[in-house]
Amino acid sequence: NSAGVIPIIFAQSVLMFPQTITTFFKNSDFMHTLSSWLSPGAFLHTTLYVIMIVFFAYFYTAIVLNPTEIAENMKKYGGFIPGRKPGKRTAEYINSVIVRITLPGAIFFAFIAVIPTFLIKYARLPFYFGGTGLIIIVGVALDTLKQIESHLVMRHYDGFMKKGKLRGRSR
Repeated sequence: NSAGVIPIIFAQSVLMFPQTITTFFKNSDFMHTLSSWLSPGAFLHTTLYVIMIVFFAYFYTAIVLNPTEIAENMKKYGGFIPGRKPGKRTAEYINSVIVRITLPGAIFFAFIAVIPTFLIKYARLPFYFGGTGLIIIVGVALDTLKQIESHLVMRHYDGFMKKGKLRGRSR
């Protein structure tokens, strides 16, 4: 998912705003009802949370990734996608790929984000890591492994996941 964890953070922020406002009106029955509907674990909260994660995934991806700019940069630096003409056709292809991969990624992130809520509410498990925290931890770990791998490759090692021998050296 090209948007990463940002859609989850945006969705949490938007859903926390009404909760914050309802705390100022403690004597209002309507605000109390609204607060209970939007409390974490409530059906409405979970439904809105999933919808907002999917929406913000597309929204953030549209802002961050510009297929036309990517296609122009590829053309400028001599890159191409086999079977696609450089320029507009490449941009259309990149856009179609982005649209196709964003939905499964957003649904997966929404699933990961709501699993802790279900574990706490229905399975009565004390789950101390939220879905967002787990995604961030795994993302940082994967990024660290990629950086270590790139440093090892720069120093002419076979790689982090292999035996770690120097290339060109025989034992």
